[in-house]
Amino acid sequence: MKKLLHNTVDFGCTWTRFRFCGDLDCPDWVLAEISTLAKLYDKVAKLTADAKFESGDIKASVAVLSFILSSAAKHDVDSESLSSELQQLGLPKVGRLDAVSWRIDYTLSSSELREVNEPVIQLKLQTQGAVPGPTETTVVSVSADKFRVLLAELKQAQAMMNALQ
Repeated sequence: MKKLLHNTVDFGCTWTRFRFCGDLDCPDWVLAEISTLAKLYDKVAKLTADAKFESGDIKASVAVLSFILSSAAKHDVDSESLSSELQQLGLPKVGRLDAVSWRIDYTLSSSELREVNEPVIQLKLQTQGAVPGPTETTVVSVSADKFRVLLAELKQAQAMMNALQ
């Protein structure tokens, strides 16, 4: 018999108690999502490093987000009401994607290069902004390699969203 974390005694069991779980074993669903959380943490760390946020800013943002989500769940607030209330507090409204169209342009050669032989994907995104009005059109050109990466990340994001439903 040996002493473990936070006044826990091991009687040969293979589980550990965690204080954040009320001194109980960590639920299986949390264990299953830890790798996703780690990936999300890496992405947030990269984004915040680019924006030059400091550690305190990130911790404060996580605390606010945690409070908002916990309170909304506790009081059974639907997503539209939560979005409206957050906008009243000053959070900008997020626009929505109305339409996507694409085409592939294959360049054989150009006036600058004799031979190119490279596909380029043209993405046309139509979005509705935060304020009602006409849609905004954005055209993006990406290489085939970057498009494959984008497509893989979008599929991964869609799978994560589907898992939440």
